[in-house]
Amino acid sequence: MAKKETINVQGTEIILLSHQKEDYISLTDMAKYKNAEIPATVISHWLSTNFSINYMGLWERMNNPDFNLTGFREVKMLSTETGFALSPKQWIEKTNAIGIVSKAGRYGGGTFAHRNIAFEFASWLSPEFKYYLISEFERLKIGEQHTKSIEWDLQRTLSKINYRIHTDAIKEHIIPNIVTKEQIIYTYAEEADLLNVALFGMTAKQWRDANPDLKGNVRDYATLEQLVVLSNMESINALLIQQQLAQGERLVQLNNVAITQMRSLVENKNLKRLK
Repeated sequence: MAKKETINVQGTEIILLSHQKEDYISLTDMAKYKNAEIPATVISHWLSTNFSINYMGLWERMNNPDFNLTGFREVKMLSTETGFALSPKQWIEKTNAIGIVSKAGRYGGGTFAHRNIAFEFASWLSPEFKYYLISEFERLKIGEQHTKSIEWDLQRTLSKINYRIHTDAIKEHIIPNIVTKEQIIYTYAEEADLLNVALFGMTAKQWRDANPDLKGNVRDYATLEQLVVLSNMESINALLIQQQLAQGERLVQLNNVAITQMRSLVENKNLKRLK
């Protein structure tokens, strides 16, 4: 399981996890809406009902090719006996179910169910609770899709920018300064500072000394154009290191890259739309 998220439903914090590329919702957290002290008992009561067993069996037959039908029939037969109680663990072990899973851990552990099963559990808890659960779940999913859309647009725009860098004519104005002879022979402790000098003309310490009232570092105050170029320079520097070029030689080449690419970006219309 991965990608942990949380939604709030009528004051109850509920964890969502991604499992097998599907959304699973914490039944343990949901059960706390009805009984915060013993949520496991609430889940067991719901799971032991004839309706829940039939629904769970149907869901597994439709979604789980390894569903144990023999074990399912055994559960159904036992459910007719007085005092029958079924825990999530027993259901999973007897039927090889995948719609409900258990996650160990004091924090964030418990019983999780596929969203469709969780919505059925919510109906049993309270129609009102189900309504707000689905509303919050949909709001979260809409937000995720919006974020993915923005990321896709950004990646597409940056691809256009990188293409323009390779084909654009050199502009009239040089953005970074050409490195000095003193800078070329100076040995920098970190590769990050090598990039800083090539693009910004100073190390991180030199920037802090020159800007004592500002928080963060030189890259926190970089323009979008500078960040795009910096990302490209990191890849280029890695290749130059593999070629075993001396630091001074790499500085000269990286500085030339910074100058050329910044010239190309300064009037780039695609980049301006991101600002």
